Amino acid sequence: MRSICQSHLKEIAMRTLTRPALARLTALLTGLAALAPRLPAAAPPKPDLTALSLEELGQIRITSVSKKAEPLVQAPAAIHVLTQDDLHRSGATSLAEALRLVPGLQVARQNAHTWAISARGFNDTFANKLLVLVDGRSVYTPLFSGVYWDVQDTLLEDVDRIEVIRGPGSALWGANAVNGVINIITKRAQDTPGTLVTLGGGTEDQGMIGVRHGVKLADELFLRLYGKGLLHGHSARFASGDANDEWRQARGGFRLDWDPADENRFTFQGDAYGGGLHQTLTSPTLVAPFTSTAEQTGRVHGGNFLARWTRTLGPESDLRVQTYYDHTFRDEIIFGEARDALDFEVQHRFPVGERHELIWGADYRLTSDDVFRQSFDVSLGNARETRQLVGGFLQDQVELIPDRLKLTLGAKVEHNDYTGWSLQPSARLAWTPHEQHHLWAAVSRAVRTPSRAERTVRLNATASPGPTLVSLFGSSALGDEHLVAYELGHRWQPRPDLAFDTALFHHEYSRLLTTETGTPFLEPTPAPAHVTVPLTLANLGRGETYGAELTGRWQPVENWRLTASYAHLSVQLHTRPGSTDTSQGASEGASPRHTVTLRSAWDLPRNLVFDSTLRYVDNLRGVQIPAYLALDARLAWKPRPNLELAVVGQNLLDPLHPEYQPRFIRTDRTEVGRAVHGRITWTF
Repeated sequence: MRSICQSHLKEIAMRTLTRPALARLTALLTGLAALAPRLPAAAPPKPDLTALSLEELGQIRITSVSKKAEPLVQAPAAIHVLTQDDLHRSGATSLAEALRLVPGLQVARQNAHTWAISARGFNDTFANKLLVLVDGRSVYTPLFSGVYWDVQDTLLEDVDRIEVIRGPGSALWGANAVNGVINIITKRAQDTPGTLVTLGGGTEDQGMIGVRHGVKLADELFLRLYGKGLLHGHSARFASGDANDEWRQARGGFRLDWDPADENRFTFQGDAYGGGLHQTLTSPTLVAPFTSTAEQTGRVHGGNFLARWTRTLGPESDLRVQTYYDHTFRDEIIFGEARDALDFEVQHRFPVGERHELIWGADYRLTSDDVFRQSFDVSLGNARETRQLVGGFLQDQVELIPDRLKLTLGAKVEHNDYTGWSLQPSARLAWTPHEQHHLWAAVSRAVRTPSRAERTVRLNATASPGPTLVSLFGSSALGDEHLVAYELGHRWQPRPDLAFDTALFHHEYSRLLTTETGTPFLEPTPAPAHVTVPLTLANLGRGETYGAELTGRWQPVENWRLTASYAHLSVQLHTRPGSTDTSQGASEGASPRHTVTLRSAWDLPRNLVFDSTLRYVDNLRGVQIPAYLALDARLAWKPRPNLELAVVGQNLLDPLHPEYQPRFIRTDRTEVGRAVHGRITWTF
């Protein structure tokens, strides 16, 4: 079965590696849209969030904090929700780009297809303390840790909301949810009736196409199909010219929702994608001039399938069972990996007495990889490895004072094949002294487990005359990184048109990764014989971060909404006695100390809409990125209720500015340029 799936996905990927792929995808999706007149219509869509007041937006039901539906304003965590309206009006063309709108989240573009995204510090291309889920499916890679944002995509019009927790979520979601959780939740099939077609293109996003069709197959049985293609042009190289990092991808998928009875709900969904990414890489060599540069088109493809059953057992009780399979494939210049993951979860919620609500759950995950390409630059020990993860959690939500004071106690226990057992507890208190004020406090413990690469990798970093080679080595002795977090928050709505959200935090880290310098040794191979200076990973670091995240929303008139946010972050890292690590300064300065965002959403007369976002990002001294100010703007016109024409301008204040540069793998340093694209969206 696995070989059949891999063969099919490989075929999909190969078809996307040529420029005519978008034309073929267009024909395929146009044929799909042509089915619309012959299929019955689905149910009417939900109301648009543009019509909701600030008070109503605070009552949006979220599930990421307590794994049950609860109003956003009452959640005892630093959480921000991007609604479908936010995504649409942002003009973003990818999930990663849309996350720029979240206060307290560090989002930086490294090149055309690579992003560095984190919460509360420690940002990097592989930011390893942020857990990302899509409809409950983890997309955190256990190979290097972090997320491949280039392949995390879907039709943005199908996203219901993105819930972003800043701060630990390990008591429910498990290891690696250390500094935050991003939960991307798509719409149910019955909420996307009819057909949607979107076409666009511009200076950097040179080609974009998306088609969706929703249909009612039978009573309480709904199906959604979608397809999407994109072509993103080359970035500007920091010195001059293009960076040879063009990115193209095609993907498609489905979602089937079936509610055969009031107490049962079934969901089946899946996606498949394939694409090609250009790369320019500078590698060390053992002969003069001791570096070499290579250009290549890498290949990526993958697919997933998810099944979920939810049974309602009573007004405050339900049972959910979920399983998914995920396959990923990446073949790049210096490294290639194929990975399969199978996950099974069960969750049960029920009341105990009048004041307690218990939620318990268990999960099992099996992952298997095949490292089919290694190189002088990057190599791992074993070509194949299979690992298991098993865990369980228990949470008790106690009504200390009905509708006023609520205490949530929870913990997750996990076992992994690298470091064994771990315990991740949390306590959260929510207090509503007045209907205008919601206060919360939390204390949590979280862990990050080492990745496969951190235990077995050899990364040859630099070479110099001698010849001398500096190499980074993993260590099988690595243990978990630990965090204890203290948080306070306050949500205040003094008037119906004005709302504030404040979060303060102090994080204490221990057993952080360090790179320890060892004794140089002589290596006869590969020729010529050379001296190797080893840097070995260890858990000899510690540190503290603290900061504040402030958001204010004001709606002075019905058709105009303003949002302002400010985030302050201070990172202080140290090493234990005896450590030889000198890289802590770079890690401290990999995230901005100050970020400010101002957003305006303005509905104009004659069916015009004007949206703008102004962002200030402080300098990243650890990776030599200066501070920058960026302005994005979107003007849209709806000549008919089902037709929208939009033009989007990005980075309008500066022709070029860098946002991040690689710290380990030496790809070209690039700059983000001023860009314009247009888009047509038609629904019928």
